[in-house]
Amino acid sequence: MQSNQAKENILKKIREALSHPVPLPYSGSEGQESVFTASTEDDAVTFAEEFTRLQGKFVYCTSEEVLWQQLQGLLEQQQLKKIYCSDPAFIPALQQSGITLTHDLAHCDASITGCEYLVARTGSIVLSAAQSNGRTASVYAPIHICIAFNHQLLYDIKDALEFMKEKYKENFPSLISFATGPSRTADIEKTLVTGVHGPKEVYCFLTEG
Repeated sequence: MQSNQAKENILKKIREALSHPVPLPYSGSEGQESVFTASTEDDAVTFAEEFTRLQGKFVYCTSEEVLWQQLQGLLEQQQLKKIYCSDPAFIPALQQSGITLTHDLAHCDASITGCEYLVARTGSIVLSAAQSNGRTASVYAPIHICIAFNHQLLYDIKDALEFMKEKYKENFPSLISFATGPSRTADIEKTLVTGVHGPKEVYCFLTEG
């Protein structure tokens, strides 16, 4: 009996509140405009600045030929011999450059992947489960090398999500991740440590073409 009375009192208060609606204190909060002002810099410059600020390593290549030369130079300089790559768009060029690939992701020195997009404002690499490298190649390897092209460069996260929706329509990927620099955490005594939950180093080769 008491529970019914309490329920009726709650419903009465709700009905009274609905009969005297209160205007939203911030009427513009539901707008569609971005809260961030677009940068006057070139998106490639903005991405490079944000990406490197977050300990990412950025390389700009003027052509695909320069890309493979720069990539081969990095692998030789860092003595990275076990390279994992499952992206058919890159495998022939990697093999042609004399780079030996491994199928063992768990024990590789570095992984090479593409991406969906690059987000300039946050310096993020957008990856999805729909890519040929799936969910794991950008996370399990100690060094992640991403190859991207100018047409994949967007300013904001909102732009990336809109392009993804248009690209995949009803077959939207089961996972989208935003990789913003190498893995890092400060959970232990507020000391920043890299490489705990993912790669310790992340390279992005942005290429014209």
